Amino acid sequence: MAKGEKFSLELGASWGEGWKLEEEKTSCIITLLEPSAHRLVFQKEKRKGKVVTLVGVFNLNDADAQKILSTLKKSLACGGAYKEGWMEFQGEITPKVREQLEMLGFRFKNPKL
Repeated sequence: MAKGEKFSLELGASWGEGWKLEEEKTSCIITLLEPSAHRLVFQKEKRKGKVVTLVGVFNLNDADAQKILSTLKKSLACGGAYKEGWMEFQGEITPKVREQLEMLGFRFKNPKL
């Protein structure tokens, strides 16, 4: 096999009547959970001397997570990003983020502080 070629492991056959190559391939399907089914936690990190608030883990597809993130960034007037199931917000804004996410129906593991 030459460099750059994709290796395929397709199973199936095409022998006689009733046998055919399966066209459908199984794919990883991400199950979308309702907001109330999430149990989110907060973490704080310092990056380059600045505080970053992390919220997660979200079990959403990227498109839905980006929509929620953009509405939160607008309402909180801060910057942020979505990486690997975690939403990152600039600054120490835990109470504000918690309030906004609870209004959207999300729940948290730890009780209110």
